[in-house]
Amino acid sequence: MRTVLKFGALLLVAAALLTSCKSKERSATTGWKYNDTKWGGFEKLDYDGQITGPNLVLIEGGTFLMGQTQEDVMYEWDNTPRRVTVTTFYMDETEVANVDYREYTYWVDRIFGESYPEVYRDALPDTLVWLEELAYNEPFVETYFRHPAYDNYPVVGVSWKQANEYCLWRTDRVNEMLLIEEGILNPNPEQKDEDNFVTQSYLVGQYEGNVRKNLKDFQTGETRRVRFEDGILLPSYRLPTEAEWEYAALGLKGKLASEQDELLTDRRVYPWDGNTVRYQKRDKYQGKILANFKRSAGDYMGLAGNPNDNAAGPAGVREYLPNDYGLYNMAGNVNEWVLDVYRPLTSMTLADSENQDMNPFRGNEFKVMERDEDGRPVEKDSLGRVRYRYMDKDELAEYDNINAAKASDYRDGDKASNVVYDYGNHSLINDSARVYKGGSWADRAYWLSPGARRFKNQFEADRNIGFRCAMHRVGGTASNDDTAGNTFKTKSRRKSRRY
Repeated sequence: MRTVLKFGALLLVAAALLTSCKSKERSATTGWKYNDTKWGGFEKLDYDGQITGPNLVLIEGGTFLMGQTQEDVMYEWDNTPRRVTVTTFYMDETEVANVDYREYTYWVDRIFGESYPEVYRDALPDTLVWLEELAYNEPFVETYFRHPAYDNYPVVGVSWKQANEYCLWRTDRVNEMLLIEEGILNPNPEQKDEDNFVTQSYLVGQYEGNVRKNLKDFQTGETRRVRFEDGILLPSYRLPTEAEWEYAALGLKGKLASEQDELLTDRRVYPWDGNTVRYQKRDKYQGKILANFKRSAGDYMGLAGNPNDNAAGPAGVREYLPNDYGLYNMAGNVNEWVLDVYRPLTSMTLADSENQDMNPFRGNEFKVMERDEDGRPVEKDSLGRVRYRYMDKDELAEYDNINAAKASDYRDGDKASNVVYDYGNHSLINDSARVYKGGSWADRAYWLSPGARRFKNQFEADRNIGFRCAMHRVGGTASNDDTAGNTFKTKSRRKSRRY
């Protein structure tokens, strides 16, 4: 009994010391105490770094030679090699699977189906992409997206616009889950119409939810809702930029011969070593096809009994060997949408001084939150989302780093560039043309190279195009324990869990 009492006393002393240490933490520049209501309540968090969201892998940034890594047999001349730097980000380990996308459409139907059935219809993939005049693919129309046999196959028939809507939804569901796991909110399956959890709406105070316990407010001594600055909520899921996708696909992490010399021993043509599509190491996998693609005319999988890639159409999202970042199917299986607007000769039409060589991206749209005359955000829309608008001329005039709210055609299709694509007459290029990359089950090996690129209208879909999501990395590039990849860890001020 005495031992138990002594141990309890020691715990109380330790807790008091910790509390005392915390209360004594002061500003290095003013001497004022942090996290203390008596001293104004300025908050300083003991932040451990961004957690790794579900299915994400940390991609440590760096420089690489973006562009063609093989002969331009198509004579497109649309990806001239150029050196760029990509900052650290996260990428989905796999393509988004049918079961993932069905979870999304189920939620949309449950929340909006009664009042806004068109929202549900707009979210559904186009299964008719499987039809063809001279082929019998009708069974895929009914089964590929809906049947459990294809649960873990990549979703197809999804347009670029639909993929972006999925990213928005996924952001909100993950952040809502984080608040539930943190004990801030209770699960609320009764959400309907505009009364649903949207990250931005919650942050601006336009969604309350079923509150369990809010955080302590050091300014007032009472409680407050979570802010983004608390480090609990994650940034938005989104499509990767073309530069991010190409960098992650090449997987050059494993190619550094010397960290001091920053020397690449070889340049990769594909997301693996060598210039062939077969496994070259001397083990049981030697000679095996490394990706799901069309080997030659009429040969989608090889001979029965010993198929070369084991899949005539799409394969499971975790089939084949991952690259050095642990990413599956960065070549073959299905092509993948990226965020960029397509332009063929950007790197040649812009002067070197005007080319962006850090996080290059084409397709920016600069928006601000709509506010009333008192500066408060206007009421959210019928789907529960905060309203945004494009920056106007007066707002743009205040900055010397941006010139247009819609920058998709900046210096390549706008008046200043003297480039005319004449959509519908001489080309299919306009601001709705979006890049897709990676090659698919229906493509030849040429398209498996990360440098190869094609485009399609953002409102159209295809049976060989899917997508995966990415996320911005907040803070520095150091990987630390986040290199654990797709382990989803909650680093809370109150608890720590591993998923």
